Amino acid sequence: MDVWIIAVILAALALFGTPLFIIISAIALMAFTAADIDTSAMIIELYRLAGQPVLLAIPLFTFAGYLLAESQTPKRLVNLSRALLGWMPGSLAIVTLISCAVFTAFTGASGVTIVALGGLLLPALMDDEYPEKFSLGMLTASGNLGLLFPPSLPIILYGLVSSTSIDKLFTAGILPGTLMVVLLSVYSIWAMRHQNAGQKKQTFDKRELKKSLREAAWEIPLPLIILGGIYGGLFTATEAAAVTAFYVLIIEVFVYKDISLTRDLPRVARESMIMVGGILVILGAALGLANYLIDAEIPMAILEAMKGFVDTPTGFLLLLNLFLLVVGAMMDIFSAIMVVAPLIIPIAGQFGIDPVHLGIIFLANLGIGYSTPPVGMNLFIASIRFEQPVMKLYRATIPFLVILLISLVIITYWPDLSLWLVRLTGV
Repeated sequence: MDVWIIAVILAALALFGTPLFIIISAIALMAFTAADIDTSAMIIELYRLAGQPVLLAIPLFTFAGYLLAESQTPKRLVNLSRALLGWMPGSLAIVTLISCAVFTAFTGASGVTIVALGGLLLPALMDDEYPEKFSLGMLTASGNLGLLFPPSLPIILYGLVSSTSIDKLFTAGILPGTLMVVLLSVYSIWAMRHQNAGQKKQTFDKRELKKSLREAAWEIPLPLIILGGIYGGLFTATEAAAVTAFYVLIIEVFVYKDISLTRDLPRVARESMIMVGGILVILGAALGLANYLIDAEIPMAILEAMKGFVDTPTGFLLLLNLFLLVVGAMMDIFSAIMVVAPLIIPIAGQFGIDPVHLGIIFLANLGIGYSTPPVGMNLFIASIRFEQPVMKLYRATIPFLVILLISLVIITYWPDLSLWLVRLTGV
């Protein structure tokens, strides 16, 4: 009875906005106490976490992402995409999807993408006579597209929590992420085929392209530096984070001068490190709790319970997708990775699921969950950003969610889509 009372109290505290790390830490400390385990195990876990070299990638990539979000990078990115693709039918829809995917990959947060790019892209879509419902649905659902592309912060965090190679996860996410963008692009063109939308497509203009290339000349090499450096063996993911942060700092502060050295830079650094601090505190608490759960063989108990319902990898993956979609809708992706991944990984191993493939399934689900009614976080962020009723966004996002769910099925049951490039590159 005492356990149920405590559970109700903790649930109530969570509902009233108590920070997640406090809830997780309280559960972990009570679990250790009940099992007569010294609670210093939590501090030991934090110490072990601090010794992880890859941990440095989190603040460095986060700082770089905040700099890009605060600069004029979104505008330059959209202008370049339009100059390259503006001649195609439905070009602005494709520009929207690609811009959102690239921007989310670098910022690591889909809500930031909606806020930063929404104000640029929604008026452009409306001016190009795309229906409002279609435009709102596309912008809301596409905020998560870049989560599978390097150097996505959720990929780094998942690799850290699961002890999976981050380089392999970076490689494995490229084709599944591309599949999502391509399927949504095809759907967008098909859905607008009988509409006037996109009829204002521009002719290919070399001068406009040169102008856009010149404006974004310092930002274009960024993905090439990261991917080329990692896969060319020049540096690790952590070193790539340091190079990225330094490069972005130089171009945004001293080249483009979008970020003021004295006025804006201290604020951006402070805000980005507040986010990092929250992630690290939750990570330490979650890993401490995960160690207890593993020592208590909780994942094995869950596995035995599941065997009454599923006994094949196919059935397990179906159940896993349903579970993760709900988790993704109810929790932010960082908390979900840290709390849920340690439970799922041992069970998936028993069903013979490749750990790299599992990571891509995990992140794809959580990304889609961001836009899943009724409580997906992106729905409420978009509601505030576009000043629209959230119920309207529920209806607007459904067609795009269907396409994303189709891509999820392909990602889940076609492992080679994730693993082929890993084998090819030998990372």
